[in-house]
Amino acid sequence: MIKNTPEKQVFKLKTNETLANAIRRGAGLIPVMAIDEVDISRNDSALYDETLAHRIGLIPIKFEKGWKEDTVLKFKIDSKKDGYVYSEEIKGEFEPVYGKIPLTLLNANQELKLKGRTRMGTGREHAKFTPGIIFFRDIVEINMDKEFEKEISRVFPEEEIKTKGSKISIVDDKEKTILDFCEGLAQKNRKKITLEETGNLLFVVESFGQMKAEDIFKKSIEILKKDLKEISKAVK
Repeated sequence: MIKNTPEKQVFKLKTNETLANAIRRGAGLIPVMAIDEVDISRNDSALYDETLAHRIGLIPIKFEKGWKEDTVLKFKIDSKKDGYVYSEEIKGEFEPVYGKIPLTLLNANQELKLKGRTRMGTGREHAKFTPGIIFFRDIVEINMDKEFEKEISRVFPEEEIKTKGSKISIVDDKEKTILDFCEGLAQKNRKKITLEETGNLLFVVESFGQMKAEDIFKKSIEILKKDLKEISKAVK
């Protein structure tokens, strides 16, 4: 584990890219609650109704354990103030994850009045039903001339650089990759750089706020296991 917060999880894992990609795709199949329908009765702002409804639909909603696949939550917005209308002005049966998402701008004597409802869905239908993203990259060992050691240490002081004769080696296993910098340095000076695979992958899980990053990864694995069982039954 490199980093573990509710919003972001970064860790190393020894696995193949095929399995890693299957887990990554699972994040888009996790059921998530999102605003699905918006009925606008008054919109004096400069945004078209369709644009405003789209922005509202992308607001992440705080997830509650009691919600089921057929749960529908209602809400409304009724604003007459001069200035920005924020997501915190949504009143209803749920709370937005972030209260300061700007939805539109009202001038004096302008009004925004709407109501709507939510439903459960998955990222396969629309991005608004996605709880976050999972991505990964290969962890490689970088080998290049020793003359670049000082420059790399200056820009990346936290990196562990090992010396092998006239060469140096660095394992690119941090959250922030060093590979692009090293390749650019070698290309600029017309020097060779070689990469060796370590067999490990670096995973990054980022949450949009509906659930913890750790839970997104676990649920992605659960979905993959379920799909594999269904395939196994179908084959038999």
